[in-house]
Amino acid sequence: MIKVAPSILSADFLRLGEDIASISAADYIHYDVMDGVFVPNISFGMSILKAVRSCTDMVIDAHLMITRPLRYVKEFAKAGADIITVHAEADTPDNIAAAIAAIKAEGKKAGLSVKPGTPASAAAPYIADLDLILVMTVEPGFGGQSFMADMMDKVRQIRAMIDAGGYDCELEVDGGINPDTARVCVEAGANVLVAGSSVFGAADRAQRIAQIRG
Repeated sequence: MIKVAPSILSADFLRLGEDIASISAADYIHYDVMDGVFVPNISFGMSILKAVRSCTDMVIDAHLMITRPLRYVKEFAKAGADIITVHAEADTPDNIAAAIAAIKAEGKKAGLSVKPGTPASAAAPYIADLDLILVMTVEPGFGGQSFMADMMDKVRQIRAMIDAGGYDCELEVDGGINPDTARVCVEAGANVLVAGSSVFGAADRAQRIAQIRG
């Protein structure tokens, strides 16, 4: 099943509740957390997540683009995230493994994200404990960037790893996703599609979600 996860980084924060209601046809809400250190931008944290949680029953997919994410796993879990994804590059391997274990201990689904310059093999040590792997198809930090088609080799490699091991793990892509690039990602093996400006910039958001889902 192909799932769509609109990123509320592209929503209108003056009318966030209405914008969330307008994407109810989607499967997940993608919640981008940026600390200005791991990526060159700052977004939002636990307080906004609590507000989002209070106005929707949708699955919240929290993408932590922050250094040393283990420090905040419990807080994001308590604030209402259903899936918590940390970056492979954000700490030492031991601490990333500890963060994944902490996410699972909180009863949440654990994800691992890899930046464009990080090889597929970086996911291998953690894959048995993951519920989701996120391949960035832009450099993380800002919305509205162009899709990096050369990331599809990585998507195919990770899909092969998941299938070969029989893991119950979703494969997500994030960055420059629209109805056209979505097809490329699905053909490469992705099944969760994060889209921000493509969804929130559409006149008919439910229709756009359906177009991206295919």
